Amino acid sequence: MEKKISSNTKKIIIMIIVTAALLLVYRLGAFITMPFVSYDLIHNSAAATIDFGFLDVFSGGALSNFSVLCLGVSPYITSSIVIQLLQMDIVPKLKEWSEEGPEGKQKLNQLTRYVSLGLAFVQALTLTIGITLNYKGAYFEANSFVSDNPAILYVYLAIVATAGTAFTLWLAEIITAHGVGNGTSILIVAGILATFPQMFTELISQLINNSETRNILAFIIVMLLFIAIIIFIVFMEGAQRKIPIQYSNRPAAASFRGKSDSNIPIKLNSASVIPVIFASTLMSLPTTAITLLDLDTTQGAGYWLNQIFATTSNNSGNVSINIIGFVVYILLIFIFSFFYSFLQMDPTQMADNLQKQNAYVPGVRPGEETAGYISRVLFKITMVGATYLSIVAILPIVMSTIFDLPSSAQIGGTGLIIVVGVAIETWKQLKQTKQEKQYRGFID
Repeated sequence: MEKKISSNTKKIIIMIIVTAALLLVYRLGAFITMPFVSYDLIHNSAAATIDFGFLDVFSGGALSNFSVLCLGVSPYITSSIVIQLLQMDIVPKLKEWSEEGPEGKQKLNQLTRYVSLGLAFVQALTLTIGITLNYKGAYFEANSFVSDNPAILYVYLAIVATAGTAFTLWLAEIITAHGVGNGTSILIVAGILATFPQMFTELISQLINNSETRNILAFIIVMLLFIAIIIFIVFMEGAQRKIPIQYSNRPAAASFRGKSDSNIPIKLNSASVIPVIFASTLMSLPTTAITLLDLDTTQGAGYWLNQIFATTSNNSGNVSINIIGFVVYILLIFIFSFFYSFLQMDPTQMADNLQKQNAYVPGVRPGEETAGYISRVLFKITMVGATYLSIVAILPIVMSTIFDLPSSAQIGGTGLIIVVGVAIETWKQLKQTKQEKQYRGFID
């Protein structure tokens, strides 16, 4: 007897097909260059030496290709973080919207999209002007319009890049509504995974196929470390601290020997990859500015910016580790970890909510003492989480230096944290969808 496929399984299959089709469209868009721009010129001219570091990995190589989707979802991420920060009593109207439920959330999402498109235009305009001025039009085909109308060209290309961001956000919304997982996260993961084949190809080429640098043992060690890091990230991303709570209006029989099933789960890495993204972006901006503005790296501001930020911005093994940049990078991760964790989970607000629900932490008085207790627990957990993020984030720098790996071989790093985190959340969503039960009424 043939086993029938359940409706939930069919739903999951359709979701996966929709997601795969939209990801294919997104990846094809990464290779469509801007108008008046030649793909051959990009990869054969001096402009090809530009290294956008983490920003390029974030877009799956679309930025270095000068694609119509070069900015990807990065403006949206920046704008969403800005809007979240403005909700902290900085802009009262935004705080009101955040407390209005689904209706207010829709308004905030719409505002976030508008802000992201504005940021995309500014970023694209800055990028276009910087590249064309620095490389004297090395990206562009010989065309009278290009040479006679530079200002119009800059604005035109900025509008095209902004339209690319709008299209990317539209794809993300469709994936969220009809596909698997969060659309924005899935697109980011697609961009990161797109760099993996090149990474493994260069590893094999350098450590196995190259007769001068052949080191099979190093290749095996690197692969084992890569697998071990993935397992470590999976464990750390799933770790959490549960604060037990009890309800004063619940009968004593509801709990057994003082135990209660109610708790407040706090993830070990409650800030997710936001701190590393912020730190990586800030560390990559100075070196990108040096390249675009053609600053002299032998003296003055260009020299100091290059000395401090060069290594951590591109995660390349071709340069030595700079202690100052190394320390600055780790400090930024810790600062953003604490800032974002306490932004996401306000201990005072959590204590107030517990008091309103007639709930309390066993052995801790409601009110200020509960807020202080939650704050101390969150501080300790964030310290461990920030240390974990720092270790994984600096692994590409350390590994590249030890094994003399190519710049594309990022063993560890932000990208791997994002991929593992999104994979875990997507798997949970698929599992939940599969376990959904359809209840029928008595009349049906």
